[in-house]
Amino acid sequence: MYLESFYFPTQAEEEGFFTVPRAKVYDSFYPFQVLSRHQFSQIDFAPITILYGGNGSGKSTALNIIAEKITAKREANFNHSPFYSDYLALCHMQAGHHQAKESRILTSDDVFDYMLTVRGLNDGVDRKREELFEAYYEAKYDRAFQFHGFEDYQRLREINLARSKTQSKFVKKKLGTNIRTFSNGESAYRYFVEQLAPEGLYLLDEPENSLAPTLQRKLADWLAGAVRYDGCQLVIATHSPFLLALPEARVYDLDQNPVTIKSWTEVENVRLYRQFFAEHQGEFEDC
Repeated sequence: MYLESFYFPTQAEEEGFFTVPRAKVYDSFYPFQVLSRHQFSQIDFAPITILYGGNGSGKSTALNIIAEKITAKREANFNHSPFYSDYLALCHMQAGHHQAKESRILTSDDVFDYMLTVRGLNDGVDRKREELFEAYYEAKYDRAFQFHGFEDYQRLREINLARSKTQSKFVKKKLGTNIRTFSNGESAYRYFVEQLAPEGLYLLDEPENSLAPTLQRKLADWLAGAVRYDGCQLVIATHSPFLLALPEARVYDLDQNPVTIKSWTEVENVRLYRQFFAEHQGEFEDC
């Protein structure tokens, strides 16, 4: 446990901020009045803590606030505001007895940027491959070349390589293998697997995005192993039933007012899935 508890300002504590006159009129004082309206003022963490809620419930806001307060490493920008520092000043936390080797927040934007980077690299590799196809034929059928001295050595090597190899082997020798192309879901799964190091504190914002159910379940198994065997602590904002069902996870239901701790089987999203499959139970029996 690297983080024991976190305290958001209550409505009463936020009132002090609003009593100070503001030189400018703002439409929003985000992140003020987001979590307090659900009376969400405290998180007591477990090795796996889950923030559950629908769109607009504030689960990503809570995750970003925690990340900023603990100065977690992040890559992508997030929904900041002029009042973030004021809000963070009202937040408090209790650290655990051990210090994480790394604290980091990973978001859907990070995954998207990663996928774009891989695609960009592959596009560059593909363009280089086309150039090497042309170079192969030019070298293989270059009948006019004559070796005169050291300055012609590199060209001689290329001609000999082209004449001794097939086109595919020539390109592979000169270029190397392509960065393997995965689907969006596979890339997203690989991203999380590659980024989490042992003994780290990681905040994951809806990691199920882009993942098919098979990969969501695979990710859940891998995250459980990261906690059990690698000493990681996880705080996850999600509504995926596969992640909600992580062993011994503590689930905060941000759709409730006040926010309460629930079993994963009690949250609305899981209940809707259960109801849907129950309504179609006969169709499964006929298969």
